[in-house]
Amino acid sequence: MPLSKRPTLTQYLIDQRRRFPGASGDLNALILDVSIACKAIARAVAFGELGADSAASGGAINVQGEVQQRLDVVSNEMFVRQAEWSGHLAGMASEEMELPYQIPGEYPRGKYLLVFDPLDGSSNLDVDVTVGSIFSILRAPDEVVGSGRDVVEADFLQPGARQVAAGYALYGPSTMLVLSVGNGVVGFTLDPNLGEFKLTHPELRVPEDAQEFAINSSNSRFWEPPVKRYVDECLAGRTGPRGKDFNMRWIASMVAEAHRILMRGGVFLYPRDTRDPGKVGRLRLLYEANPIAFVMEQAGARASTGRQPVLGVPPSALHQRIGLVFGSKHEVERIERYHQDGATRDAPNPLFVERGLFRE
Repeated sequence: MPLSKRPTLTQYLIDQRRRFPGASGDLNALILDVSIACKAIARAVAFGELGADSAASGGAINVQGEVQQRLDVVSNEMFVRQAEWSGHLAGMASEEMELPYQIPGEYPRGKYLLVFDPLDGSSNLDVDVTVGSIFSILRAPDEVVGSGRDVVEADFLQPGARQVAAGYALYGPSTMLVLSVGNGVVGFTLDPNLGEFKLTHPELRVPEDAQEFAINSSNSRFWEPPVKRYVDECLAGRTGPRGKDFNMRWIASMVAEAHRILMRGGVFLYPRDTRDPGKVGRLRLLYEANPIAFVMEQAGARASTGRQPVLGVPPSALHQRIGLVFGSKHEVERIERYHQDGATRDAPNPLFVERGLFRE
């Protein structure tokens, strides 16, 4: 098969590096390590139950209190083994590991930190729904780099605005890698013939307006009034205050939701709710919210807690959870206004209003 004129991921990263003549190339090499881990995970996901004779097993409870799937364990191991040896990292942190991962003593240490969700949406694997990996790259504190000491939790607690690069891989009908190095967002598709990621989406931008929203309606009884107001107005459709019809989506795989929004617009809501007063949200700030927010903001969209921009939230813990709203700029801004207004709604949610043929 002849080579296409589409640049590979390696070529793209070299071109980006040329913008910074003093760059060492360490960031490029680290991103390529991440891409190799993603290729390996894509293959493991594609085998599905045919790979169930792997030595790795699931069923354990991770630090999040969630049951690990077999591929959660496999994917986490692939990230760690591919990234630990190269000398670009001072340490790693993963959704699947309680504590920061220390680079083994036999390997050199570098100036970056890697945080990742190795397999987002893994609870959907048994029904063959698209899943993915999410990653974020931060600079290690100067003191860590200078001393060479082991990393601690506090080293990772950096606001999302400090991310050097972030992105996700998507394992679906095709395998894609979506990446931002702070200069917009680009998408690569894995060419199975060459085993290379090829640039297929050079300038991804999220439309500012949308007619789709994604939220888990089963949680509606726990939503705060601003969220109820927004959803009610969308569901009211053309005859309601928004004056247009909306489609509602819910895949239960955030990376798949993010990709749909990146490709055609929309808004995703997994907001804080009243289900558990001790938790301000359900999604992990460092592994999920910050990298997705970075990608969205670089693509002209917006990411928010409803109350403030996600990228400005100062992390307080490695596995901190947060409410998250992201997507088309004007929709997220509207949701933020509703939070600022302190709006209340006494009307029932139209999804769950009592209905009947003989209703009076």
